[in-house]
Amino acid sequence: MCGRFMEYFRLRDLGWNTSSTSQSTPFRKLDLNTKNNEYTNNVVTTGKYNVFSFIPVFTFVQLRKTANVFFVVICILQQIPDVSPTGRFTTLMPFTFILSVAAVKEIFEDYKRHFDDRTENNKETPVFREGRFVDTPWKNIGVGDVVKVANGQFFPADLVLLSSSDPQSMCYVETAMLDGETNLKIRQGLKETSELQDEESLKDFHGHVECDFPNNNLYDFNGNIVINDSEKLSLGLGQTLLRGCMLRNTAWVYGVVVYTGSETKIMMNSKKNPMKRSTVEKTTNTQIIYLLVILMIAALASTIGHTIFKNLNSSDSHWYIPKDTENASFIFTFLTFIIVYNNLVPISLMVTLEVVKYVQAIFINNDMAMYYAVNDTPARAKTSNLNEELGQIEYIFTDKTGTLTQNIMEFRKATVAGVSYGEQVSAKFDDPAFAAQLLDTESVVSHFTRMMAVCHTVVPEVVSESANERNMVTHDIIQQMRLNPHDTYKSLEYQSSSPDENAIIKAAKHLGFVFCVRSPNDILVDELGVDRQYTILNVLEFSSGRKRMSVIVRNHLDEIWLMCKGADEVVFPRLVPESKFKDETMQHLNSYAAEGLRTLCFAQTKIPEDVYQEWNTNRFVPAYNSVLNRDSLLEVAYDEIEKDLQLLGASAIEDKLQDGVPDTIEILLQANIKIWVLTGDKVETAINIANSCKLIDPTMQIIILDEPTIEVTMEKMEAAIEQIGKNNLRQNNNFGLVISGFCLKHALKNADMLLDIALSCKSVLCCRVSPIQKAEIVELVREKEGAVTLAIGDGGNDVSMIQSADVGVGISGMEGLQAANASDYSIAQFRFLKTLLLVHGAWNYSRLAKCILYSFYKNICLYLIQLWFAFFNGFTGQILFERWTIACYNAFFTAFQPFAIGIVDRTFDRDVMLNNPKLYLTTQTAVNFNGRVFWGMCLNATVHSAMLFFIPAGMLGLSSPLYNGKSTGYLFLGNMVYTYVVITVSLKAGLETFSWTVYTHIAIWGSIILWFVFMLVYQHFYPTFPVGTNYLGLTDNIFESGHFWTGCIFFPFIVLYRDILWKVLKRHAFGCSEREMVRDAEKHRMSQVSAPRASTGSCEQGDHHHHHHNLEEVNLSYVPEEEVSLATTNHPNSTPTSSTWM
Repeated sequence: MCGRFMEYFRLRDLGWNTSSTSQSTPFRKLDLNTKNNEYTNNVVTTGKYNVFSFIPVFTFVQLRKTANVFFVVICILQQIPDVSPTGRFTTLMPFTFILSVAAVKEIFEDYKRHFDDRTENNKETPVFREGRFVDTPWKNIGVGDVVKVANGQFFPADLVLLSSSDPQSMCYVETAMLDGETNLKIRQGLKETSELQDEESLKDFHGHVECDFPNNNLYDFNGNIVINDSEKLSLGLGQTLLRGCMLRNTAWVYGVVVYTGSETKIMMNSKKNPMKRSTVEKTTNTQIIYLLVILMIAALASTIGHTIFKNLNSSDSHWYIPKDTENASFIFTFLTFIIVYNNLVPISLMVTLEVVKYVQAIFINNDMAMYYAVNDTPARAKTSNLNEELGQIEYIFTDKTGTLTQNIMEFRKATVAGVSYGEQVSAKFDDPAFAAQLLDTESVVSHFTRMMAVCHTVVPEVVSESANERNMVTHDIIQQMRLNPHDTYKSLEYQSSSPDENAIIKAAKHLGFVFCVRSPNDILVDELGVDRQYTILNVLEFSSGRKRMSVIVRNHLDEIWLMCKGADEVVFPRLVPESKFKDETMQHLNSYAAEGLRTLCFAQTKIPEDVYQEWNTNRFVPAYNSVLNRDSLLEVAYDEIEKDLQLLGASAIEDKLQDGVPDTIEILLQANIKIWVLTGDKVETAINIANSCKLIDPTMQIIILDEPTIEVTMEKMEAAIEQIGKNNLRQNNNFGLVISGFCLKHALKNADMLLDIALSCKSVLCCRVSPIQKAEIVELVREKEGAVTLAIGDGGNDVSMIQSADVGVGISGMEGLQAANASDYSIAQFRFLKTLLLVHGAWNYSRLAKCILYSFYKNICLYLIQLWFAFFNGFTGQILFERWTIACYNAFFTAFQPFAIGIVDRTFDRDVMLNNPKLYLTTQTAVNFNGRVFWGMCLNATVHSAMLFFIPAGMLGLSSPLYNGKSTGYLFLGNMVYTYVVITVSLKAGLETFSWTVYTHIAIWGSIILWFVFMLVYQHFYPTFPVGTNYLGLTDNIFESGHFWTGCIFFPFIVLYRDILWKVLKRHAFGCSEREMVRDAEKHRMSQVSAPRASTGSCEQGDHHHHHHNLEEVNLSYVPEEEVSLATTNHPNSTPTSSTWM
């Protein structure tokens, strides 16, 4: 983290060593103060399409879906003369409508992107052209141009800072849009360019810049600049102003453009997240393929049946069959039956699912239970494709700092010279013994506190309450502050790159060592009322690999000191052998870590002048000036000087748990979700935090793997397997695993053994792990175990882990928005995860699973009837229903039921879901949506379709359905059957619904009414419209038939009676599920509230006491936020309790 904040503090003039400028790899070279046209323009385009690419790209995207390819084939086949019995347009028109809806959605979304792009590209900023600044649209700015940016404006491209309104060429930059970090950064131009203050000085400004080729590294820039044919000067991150950042608290800056348009760092970081598909989607696509195979088999069997029928019957005996039908070839007949049966796959399924998921994402975004008022942050669904995946999570991989903890640090304790201070609990670090030691300016405590105030990259600011502004502190401002006798430094605040540094510098201020002013080369510290100025010679930057940072300073005695702070495992090896207090300090470090405190070791050494000059001249400067491999060369130089240190002590900083973390983890564990913590902290710290958040309980046996060699690691792993027991491997045992990153590197060489141990433990803690190791752990469990994983974090180092998991959740926290921007879902606090998974995840999975099953069910019920009818028409391909009623089935008469199920249905109220985490197992284990359930539904729908055809057909065969005794045609039977199908599948939707709302009633009863209205109106279309020629007057005849109305009353219930019977038998004969037991307990509680308890079913009698204690505080009238406007009538006694697909 400190590495992001460091480079610009290397604020001294560095010469260019000409002997080191020879580079074998080319780099970008650009002329200054002139537009270099050979580079890309500054036009930014974020749209997915343009006028020419929309049709081919959109078509390609749609044809990646198996169902869409199938329907395209059907549309083509229907255009072949005499092949389609349903007409040429009955599939083409609804399919075109569905694709048009998707296209309009894409166009609308992409138009907004293009509109934003045009607005951005047409912004204007002053560009120095022909001796003066000219307001120029951003799209016309080129590499090499010198631009002027005023306070409060965004930078139009990636710039190198030349000068500013500040005499020292310093400026404030806000990078929140780039990396999400809210603290302001400081950038400073070189001394050689600081005199560029007006147009006259720019007229004679020329030269060139050599720099990296465009890349996506936000925190790295290597280059040099040659001004007016002078020597080369080094450029780094401290001189960069990136597009997407805003100039703050500075009147103006001049900058030269180095990267434009798509080559700017913000655009090169705007890559799409990896494509993720939910388990439900994969299962559905697989079943569609199987269903298409069955469709082909049915078509082939029907074709064979047609051939047999034709061979057994002469054409004279069936004079009414057209000759062209009789003489049709085997292939044409086969294609005809493919068209007849094509609607077994719901044509509207994909659009239905997209709409359902989109609305579900809106529910997540608007859920006030996941809104964090402190920083006005709601939950955000970045994608709707994984809504149902939230209901199947088996493993959660979580960062610690900022995710489980608040990432707001407080300085609690310190060990100095082997003595621990701060044992008493207080709001601030107050220890009289420590304060007494500060009176001796040469005591170890004074050196330690002085180092706290000097060894950092913090920037002091003065806050203007009236103007609500922050400005850099100067010597004059400090003098004005000191005139306030009540609180000298009340308005003095600090900008830091990490909460740890902020806690340390504030603690130093509280102890009387006040960091006051930072200038390019010096800092001013008020040490107990005495001003001390330190010259910053070098800043040795922090990185996750180094795990430390150092500064080299010259004090008022002209002594050169190196001050180093960092993790104990990197500081201790650099101590001089005779360094004191090592054992005592290590003991205290372990004690602090056991309390869950974050620790940093402090050490320093005095460097002789000649040693420093030799290192600086021959090691540091050449490495700093190198354009290529600068970071690696600098690390080598740092290692050479960071040695022979004297240990002073260590700090202990508290990072408190976020509110609700222990309860959330406890609930998630009850939901059978395994939680792994992946952190960079020490083993002891991680264990303590795990205890605090209930991830580890006192009865749990802890297995610790923290070995330095692969041989010892393997021995420890084998011992762990023996301890667990080979028969207990990969089962839920009362063990916890703690493994360090160094040991993990060895353990991954035998990944199967590592998984045997880890998957046998309730909790796993991975400590001292790098970002890449986090991703490797997630991928290991995901690929080897085949489990559905979720990763959650708040920092940039969590991005790889988030993108590697099936579902990535980002915390909008103190470390910015990098994790949130790279995630699939973002929340503000870890505690909201239980609502996201146990409520929305379970709801969405249940809704979507039933929506998919119902969509297939309703289509099989209707369109498989064509197969039964084929036995009566000689397999000629004759259809039973009027062709446009077939097309309208999915578009109108059964379109609303899937939406009602997929959007507003819910198994239980929110409170019940949270109070009974085991309900999550129903969705987690895919009990209600898998291959068995899918084909059970298909079998059930097949039986229903047979009953809906053969019962009415048998009834009509017994007597005339008309009162006058006249005979009827096939369409009479077809419309009767069609009516019974609409009623049956609508009632089936109600049977599968858990919560009845006003929308449920509209969808079910409204669809039935709509069909009857359609029948009345459609019979009069012809001859006004050229459709429905054989429908004229048909409805009047049907409505006159008593057989029809009798069937409307009885047939749907006869068909569905088996489903109801199966539900009852399943409940009483095979035992109750967790869901049914909770529902029984809920009914029991309601009966106690409303009336004396009546007799109940077997499940309630035997099992309600297991859950009653969880339901004492449930508000059964509670309606989730997304359904506050619904007239909910969700009563347990009036709703089904389990699936009736079988």
